[in-house]
Amino acid sequence: MNKKYITDLYHKGYVSSADVHFANFIGEIDKNNDPDVFLAAALVSRSTGNGDVYLDLGGVPETLISLELNGDTAVKSLELSEWSKKISQSRSVGSPGDFCPLILDNKNRLYLYRYWEYENHVSEAISRRMREDIPNIDRTLLKGGLKRLFPKNDDDSKWLKVAAVIAAFKKFCVITGGPGTGKTFTMAKILALLLELSRKNTLNILLAAPTGKAAARIGESVKAVKTTLDCRDNIIDAIPDEAHTIHRMLKTIPGSPYFRYNAENPLIADVVVVDEASMVDLALMSKLMAAVPDDARLIFIGDRDQLTSVETGFVMADICDRDHVHTFSRYFCKQFQDITGQRIDVSNEEQKDKPGIYDGMVFLKKSYRFAESRGIGECSRAVNHGKIDDAFFHLKNNPDQIHWKEISEPDVLSEALSEWVIQRYSEYLNEDDPHKALALFSRFKILCAVKVGSLGVNAINSLVERILSGNGLIDPDKFSPGPWYRGRPVLVTRNDYSLELYNGDVGVTMTAPDSRSKELFVYFQGVSGETRRFLPSRLPDHETAYATTVHKSQGSEFETVLLILPNRDYPVLTRELLYTGMTRARKNISIWGTEGIIKTTLSRKIERTSGLKDALWESTD
Repeated sequence: MNKKYITDLYHKGYVSSADVHFANFIGEIDKNNDPDVFLAAALVSRSTGNGDVYLDLGGVPETLISLELNGDTAVKSLELSEWSKKISQSRSVGSPGDFCPLILDNKNRLYLYRYWEYENHVSEAISRRMREDIPNIDRTLLKGGLKRLFPKNDDDSKWLKVAAVIAAFKKFCVITGGPGTGKTFTMAKILALLLELSRKNTLNILLAAPTGKAAARIGESVKAVKTTLDCRDNIIDAIPDEAHTIHRMLKTIPGSPYFRYNAENPLIADVVVVDEASMVDLALMSKLMAAVPDDARLIFIGDRDQLTSVETGFVMADICDRDHVHTFSRYFCKQFQDITGQRIDVSNEEQKDKPGIYDGMVFLKKSYRFAESRGIGECSRAVNHGKIDDAFFHLKNNPDQIHWKEISEPDVLSEALSEWVIQRYSEYLNEDDPHKALALFSRFKILCAVKVGSLGVNAINSLVERILSGNGLIDPDKFSPGPWYRGRPVLVTRNDYSLELYNGDVGVTMTAPDSRSKELFVYFQGVSGETRRFLPSRLPDHETAYATTVHKSQGSEFETVLLILPNRDYPVLTRELLYTGMTRARKNISIWGTEGIIKTTLSRKIERTSGLKDALWESTD
């Protein structure tokens, strides 16, 4: 092998210029300038760029063997044992615990150092939090609080109590489940319970989420739940209903990847709650866990089956070990029964002898939003499990909730989209009150799987503008040159802490009500429900938002969703994407795409290499 293979791989689009530059950097450190090490460096850089935490050396030959390079193959003569040995001998490669640019472990997993460090930090932080129960919990108070806050004794309510008991005794708790399973509802009641258990009924509680939109939603949800709580007024008042983005909570240092709150300067907090935890990537998760004090409770809420973070890692799914059915230890089952009088029924084969990470999480299954036997709920479950026949059955037989159209050509799409857009967007475009306009626009959303192509976000946004303009509902040229016009919806794509505008916030462009001025403002809904306005020139990075990607929609919900799939295959088409898109809808979902594309999507599952699941779960199996 020699370095010409890297050039060939680059020209074939298998590695990027950044991958090649990183390989050159490693080559400068490695005095032997071994081309096998050079290749490994380029490939590990490529892997992390694709979301993998490490490069599986054993899997690389299978990946590259079919790539014909100048009549040969890149790794035709390369044996895993030989390659691993050469890499381990490089000056740029160390073992776990060493400080080197690359880390190679005993399972032939090659890491960039910082990602090995992130993964190790997260694993150690979770394991440390799970080792011992929180001492001196007043069980009499706990029993009374559980009876009052969770009065039902049916099987579905039992799992809400399980979550509460975990949060009471453990420093780490994960509450996961699909949409409408009561995650936020349960969390708010848990916070009330923890406040009642505290000595002075006071706790420093921080609520956070990955995006501004998700933070606003958890704040709104907690505020709504607080009105239903059977608690003293001082307890209700002590539950915060304002959340921040994780970046804002940790306090970003401008121009730096680090935060003001870290291991040396931890957060002032007794309880930290993170909603939409599936969206948090490995790097951010590591920094978050470092900043949470060792004696504080850390509670994650999210759907383990949703799309993972755009950046590197599959953290929430790894923590939950989503491929397996979990149980609880005999210790926890006895503890729960002693406190509640209810049993956790598990088979002896599944039950664990000793406490472990499985005692820190609960899976909520009953959806209070979707019917169990039909519609969006049942179809999304079939999608989640890759059951193609079941998914199509529900796509075809639930017309009150699901509408499927086989659309693959842009001209057919244009006609169908015209009817959909005019019917749903006319009302907000004719509204003069910004607050009402925002509420009307937020009822509906067009989601796309990709940004590019004739059925991607960019093309759909342009098409919607042409449809609305052709029907006299918008006039892009009326008030100002450039992209701004009355009615334009925008999605913020970069946090601006000075303006308190965050990635994921959606605004609508309008003139000021009761004003003769033609000046345009972009209106956003604030955390407390108030309407805030900004001049377009002041906005951080943003884009038109009639349509957004499914990725961008995470943390949001809409009454009605139109999900447009591309007319050809893309690697991003996975069952997680389809599941996430479907479950953004509260009442109705329209899916436009061919049967072939949907089958391809259902057959593909997100696969990312990560050692976190092994580190957390291997010792417990």
